[in-house]
Amino acid sequence: MSGARAFFDTNVLLYMYGGEPGKQARAKDLFREHARAGRMLLSTQVVQEFYAAGSRKLGMPRPELRDATAALLDLPLIVVGPPQIMSAIQNEERYQISFWDSLILAAAESGGAEVLYTEDLNDGQQYGSVLVRNPFRSPENS
Repeated sequence: MSGARAFFDTNVLLYMYGGEPGKQARAKDLFREHARAGRMLLSTQVVQEFYAAGSRKLGMPRPELRDATAALLDLPLIVVGPPQIMSAIQNEERYQISFWDSLILAAAESGGAEVLYTEDLNDGQQYGSVLVRNPFRSPENS
């Protein structure tokens, strides 16, 4: 998976700013690795969730949250629109997962990601063309 384009879910990004120290270090390392290699992919949904959860759940200071959100907006970004929404509806039915997880999956797939880093779906499961990896389960998952 080392050369694959990677989509990051909100929870992985949030760990860079709070949570267990081991998860925080892992999230930062994974983010840096993929960002430097130009393999990073996000969606507008992820950035919006990051901003809302960074404020509500992590209590990030407003200037830090604003700067972090702006930096995420500079990365390759899938703008969620009608094609992703329709794909998410199909994913929800096909895989029996939540609509929001289905929308993450649809954005990852539409951006050509081969791997989706998240804690919210089954580690190691293939969803269409996207393989889910929980980066906190073991170092081999990156």
